Amino acid sequence: MSVFYRLHQDQSTGTKRSGKWYARAVPTAVIGTRQLAEIIQRNCTVKRSDVVAVIEEMVEVMKDQMQDSKRVKLEGFGSFKIGIQSKGAQTAAKFSVAEHVTGLRVVFMPERTKDSSGNRSKQFLQGARVEELPLNTVVKEEP
Repeated sequence: MSVFYRLHQDQSTGTKRSGKWYARAVPTAVIGTRQLAEIIQRNCTVKRSDVVAVIEEMVEVMKDQMQDSKRVKLEGFGSFKIGIQSKGAQTAAKFSVAEHVTGLRVVFMPERTKDSSGNRSKQFLQGARVEELPLNTVVKEEP
């Protein structure tokens, strides 16, 4: 398994990045709740329908808890919380939610682990390899 990438040239002007080439991760598929449940069913004794029900309920409970200003931590996975995007106010007294809060976002922080030498790494990145996306071998012909 590898994380595939394509090269992308930065098109911005007047920056240190201008014209330079960078790797961008390219997902090759989307795996939905039902497909995850199918894989989980193959790896344990729980039926797919039970896994789907638990995942769907977990999403609802996480939403409710985060909207109640709680951070939701899934051990071995990471934590989620709601973050606020806002514009600055000249003083604290002049700050108002209606005028200065511009949006909300979900913030995910993957779980980190330490190895025996004290190096920290993110759970989902341990053992990941990077590989260039294979070229599309299909040649399109003009009609």
